[in-house]
Amino acid sequence: MDVYEAVTTRRAVRGFTDRPVPRQALERVLSAAAWAPSGSNLQPWHAYVLTGDPLAELKKRAGERLAAGDSWDEPEYEQYPTALKSPYRERRAAFGEQRYGSLGIAREDIEARQRAASANWQCFGAPAALFCYIDPELGGPQWSDVGMYLQTVMLLLRAEGLHSCPQMAWAKFHTSVAEVLSPPDELILFCGMSMGFEDGTAGDARTGRAPLDETVTFVDGC
Repeated sequence: MDVYEAVTTRRAVRGFTDRPVPRQALERVLSAAAWAPSGSNLQPWHAYVLTGDPLAELKKRAGERLAAGDSWDEPEYEQYPTALKSPYRERRAAFGEQRYGSLGIAREDIEARQRAASANWQCFGAPAALFCYIDPELGGPQWSDVGMYLQTVMLLLRAEGLHSCPQMAWAKFHTSVAEVLSPPDELILFCGMSMGFEDGTAGDARTGRAPLDETVTFVDGC
């Protein structure tokens, strides 16, 4: 698979089979992803990979919290600005319409939307998950570095015939994740990432992208 194919076939998959992901494949991906760029080579990512019983335990804990109606954990960072301005507000709304529309869920059906969202904390059935932590004392550029690392991981997963779904949703249950992983106290959970083989019957539609002229300006010389 060439780079263009990896980029254009990568998407947030929300339906996985229970087929185990080979440990060797994950080691190849994460070894190569370590070459992702970071300012002054700080490599500010701290990744944990869960499979088998530990992942099952985390899914169990998350499921119990959802069933009990527990509130989300206190946020450790702001996922979106409170007042999301245009054009980002419209893009987010369009995503929600497409995502829930593909599931046959009406905009006003809040309960059904919550049920669909709860699949996040079961990793959409994936048998492997990555959890990425960062030191909050680092700055915006280092968060950007973590993003480049995660993108590199996702593209390399495609090269292995695997799919993924990055999930900031796990940051809402960061205490449950920490109970299973025991990360150093100075780190906070940025996101999780479900990894595995796609369930082709899930019927996930890929979210569209803005036209090139909305996001890119070419400044040509004479």
